[in-house]
Amino acid sequence: MAESITVARPYALAAFDEAQRTGELAAWSDMLELLTDAVSNEQIQGLVSSPRVPKKQIESLVLALSGEKQGSTRVNFLRLLLENHRLILLPEITEIFQSLRAEAEKTVEVVVTSAFDLTDSQKQKIASALKTRMKREIRLNCEIDPALLGGVVIRAGDRVIDGSARTRLSELASALA
Repeated sequence: MAESITVARPYALAAFDEAQRTGELAAWSDMLELLTDAVSNEQIQGLVSSPRVPKKQIESLVLALSGEKQGSTRVNFLRLLLENHRLILLPEITEIFQSLRAEAEKTVEVVVTSAFDLTDSQKQKIASALKTRMKREIRLNCEIDPALLGGVVIRAGDRVIDGSARTRLSELASALA
């Protein structure tokens, strides 16, 4: 894993620099996400990594999978990945690209896990408090996990705020033991 991220980093940095230079961060991001999903498919992975499939055929497949007509720079980037046998690194390239984009746009992806569905008011309060605390725009994703019993667990990057009832009960049990 560490080796693939090391190999993927220069590609992600080059893509990010070009996307930022041309003001096309969203278009690059969408293309990378779409192709990452495609390359994650076992059948497509098999085709892409097979030495029996001609490169022209793989190129046609990748360009077809990339969605709407891509700019020449993005097409050249895909061809470069194909030529250097790096299409399989798209998940790592995309991960690095997305973190660079979030840093540049001062945004953070936050996952809020709760025992029950949160109301819009609760979501707004959480997003507002996190925006103030982190000084970034917040993109909130909500999940439900009945095992929490109550409260919420908030994950923003490597930060975790655990306010779940399950954790509180566990802490209480440890204190009483």
